[in-house]
Amino acid sequence: MATEIKMPQLGLTMEEGTVERWLKAEGDSVKAGEPILEITTDKLTNEVEAEADGVLLKIVAHEGEDVPVKGLLGYIGQPGEQVGASAPAAAPAAAPAAPAAQEAPAPAQEAAPAAKDGRKIRISPLARKIAKQMGVDYATVTGTGPSGRIIKRDILAAAESAPKAPASAPAQKAAAPAAAGTAFPVKNLELMEGDTVEKLTGMRKVVAQRMYTSSVEIPPVTQTVKVDVTALLAFRRQLKESGHAISVNDLVLKAVSKALRKHPEMLVSLDGEQVIRRAHVNLGMAVALDTGLIVPVIRDADLLSLEALSAKAKDLAERARSNQLGADEYKGSTFTVSNLGMFGVESFTPIINQPDAAILGVNCTEDELVMEADGTISKHQVMRISLTYDHRLVDGAVAAKFEMTVRDLLESPMDILL
Repeated sequence: MATEIKMPQLGLTMEEGTVERWLKAEGDSVKAGEPILEITTDKLTNEVEAEADGVLLKIVAHEGEDVPVKGLLGYIGQPGEQVGASAPAAAPAAAPAAPAAQEAPAPAQEAAPAAKDGRKIRISPLARKIAKQMGVDYATVTGTGPSGRIIKRDILAAAESAPKAPASAPAQKAAAPAAAGTAFPVKNLELMEGDTVEKLTGMRKVVAQRMYTSSVEIPPVTQTVKVDVTALLAFRRQLKESGHAISVNDLVLKAVSKALRKHPEMLVSLDGEQVIRRAHVNLGMAVALDTGLIVPVIRDADLLSLEALSAKAKDLAERARSNQLGADEYKGSTFTVSNLGMFGVESFTPIINQPDAAILGVNCTEDELVMEADGTISKHQVMRISLTYDHRLVDGAVAAKFEMTVRDLLESPMDILL
């Protein structure tokens, strides 16, 4: 019996993935555990491995297609084995032996209207969702998927080629590339000469959705504190001279991890009407990429030495930039640090990385003249840290005490190592 290849769920928030590249062609032999295709999902490219020995009988989802979690990608079986003219995931009625409960799209497909000629309309769940969002009557669309199934690209093409009407059609055409598959409001922006339009996809789409959701759901407050880092920079120079390549960001991460252990009230998450108090200091570390932003996680950062934490941070950042992180390495954070100091940013309001309750923004170092206790004037280096927190879970005084602890550690860097 043929084995179905399905879109895996590689994270709790993953809803769909994109077929990036098939590593095998139809008819090729495969072995269990052998990579057969690559999918792009939730900021990363992952390999999907065969679950059985045999041959790749049929490719259902082609390169570039978006497929929902548990959606059908293809079949593995024995040479010559028939898998039917239609895909079980797309047409449950054609495969009565398969329990309906196994296929999530079934309820929506049962409610699908018939075409005017009485034939059943075959459409993927994702295509149905996009058609609803874009106002496309999919009963009039010709499918180009397996056995005439309507897929995402058919809906997008139908929206693009829709005849212009005085009011609605032009606006729909302009909005189509940006609105498909997102939860963002459509503004029907007028295009001007020289403008180009591209679809919001991949990592940028994931970042946009998460930042939008965080901004809409959370009542945020940002508090900024000035830190005198003169001693910290001198301490870092001493470490460098002794052969220890420790960055300012490493020292900040270590100070934050110690402060979080002292203030566990910052390690909380909201789940409906439940407050989850986190047991681990798992630091999310924002890493900027050309195509977006990714947040690898340093687990149990408070238990690591400064050198071990530094090595872990460098390793995660390097592998994030080369797209080599595993799915487990960018989830499970309980607090996040975002450092824009190297770009000369003096102050900013970071957006909370849900389900964390707070995120600390680190800004650039500046020179400042300070009057000493004896009345003399000297130059100091100062840096501002900006803490954004979820006011449903954290009060201003609690946040301020945490920030003061981070400040005190950074101003007395030897305490970071204790």
